[in-house]
Amino acid sequence: MISVATWNVLHRVHAENWGEDILARWPDETERIAAITARLASRTEQVIALQEVSGDQLASLRAALIGRTVHAFRYPRVPRPRRRPSLLHDRAEYLVLLVDEPGRVVAAEAFADDPGKGALAVRTADALFVSTHVSGDQRRTRQLAHLAGLTVGDLGHPTVLLGDFNTDRATVASGLGGDFVIEDLSPGALPTRPRPLESKRLYIDHVAARGAGISAAAVEDAGGLSDHNLVRAGITRYPGS
Repeated sequence: MISVATWNVLHRVHAENWGEDILARWPDETERIAAITARLASRTEQVIALQEVSGDQLASLRAALIGRTVHAFRYPRVPRPRRRPSLLHDRAEYLVLLVDEPGRVVAAEAFADDPGKGALAVRTADALFVSTHVSGDQRRTRQLAHLAGLTVGDLGHPTVLLGDFNTDRATVASGLGGDFVIEDLSPGALPTRPRPLESKRLYIDHVAARGAGISAAAVEDAGGLSDHNLVRAGITRYPGS
């Protein structure tokens, strides 16, 4: 079994533009970045997908995660502060895959209709792993179809999509097509996008797989480090795939 996780770590500029709660909890972004890196350094998953990674956060990860390969894709859009000047040294935004074993990047692209969302695909000996961030509006339909097509060339090997899909499990399953299975969280699982009001809490971060099964999916509390919680799961390759 392959252990995987996905986590939207919240780019600081987005947090400032939307007035997220972490601004009060973590007024010093350098300290939050260090805490996120420490949390990730302690993880045992073999593959971890990250979204909304700032350039400063990426530099921290590369410096600290010795022995783990850090694959990254930089979006063409750079988040622009709307409320206050950003204290980040590098405001660029990245998709990231942290991988324990050797792998090669086979795709790294922004979606044609959104320069701030996209996919990073890395092929290892075990499977094709994709970190993705999907738009939160009707563009998702085209983007999900694109993600399904992006991985068609890897038929015969398991494919694992990990990311912030900005929509519910059923919509992701419909958009990707019947070849994919989506994680099934237990009743009462923490929301992947927690909100103060229970009615506003969302389950929008997912693990999807083709040619493999998903087990032991769970949501872990991010402890206020981000506006998203971390999702982890086990991936079991089907016989013959």
